[in-house]
Order: sequence, then structure tokens, then C-alpha cells
Amino acid sequence: MTTPRSATFELRTYTAYDGRLPALMSRFRDHTTKLFERHGIRNVGYWVPQEAPTSQNTLIYILAHTSREAAANSWDAFHKDPEWQKVQKDSEANGKLVIEIKSVFMDPLDFSLIK
Repeated sequence: MTTPRSATFELRTYTAYDGRLPALMSRFRDHTTKLFERHGIRNVGYWVPQEAPTSQNTLIYILAHTSREAAANSWDAFHKDPEWQKVQKDSEANGKLVIEIKSVFMDPLDFSLIK
């Protein structure tokens, strides 16, 4: 028996260039999270690993979407948003921030505290 999902979760891991994690965190803190909400992407949480060396260059976060289709539509609208394009360009004036982005979509299990 399957239970209806209230959300589709997306786990994203960003690997930043050396020394660029603080700038990446600032971009998320000051701009990206607000832009996500504008485009229907719900911010669940943001983390950095506790152990070096990944604590120096890795940002991990979870987003919630109403469905995979909604996620695709929200990401498309986000990437086309002129404000995001300006924020990205301005934040990368001294070079790119991110080497690699990994994304995994996840379904909560019936015993998960977050659904």
C-alpha cells in the first residue's frame, strides 16, 4: 500500500572552489533562498559537513517541491529569473563559485518525521 506524498524532496550537494564556500553561503543566505521561495521551491535546511576537508568546500541542502513536474517548472523559472541571473553574475565577478552540483530526488518513508 502506498501513502500519498505531501512533498517530493531534493537533496543537493554543492562542491565549491577552494576558498569560495563563504561567498556561496552568502549568496544563498542573502538571495537564493528568497528566490527559491518566489518560484515555489520550499527551503527545508542547509548544512556544511563537520569534518575537513569537506567542511571547507561543501554545501548540502534539502528542498521540497509538490512534485517532480513542479520541481522542473520551478527550476526552469528560477534559472530564467533576471534577478537570479544578476545575483549569479555579480557573485561570480571574481570567478565561479561551484565546481560540481549533485541532485537526488527523494520520497519520504511512512516513518519519516518530515513528509
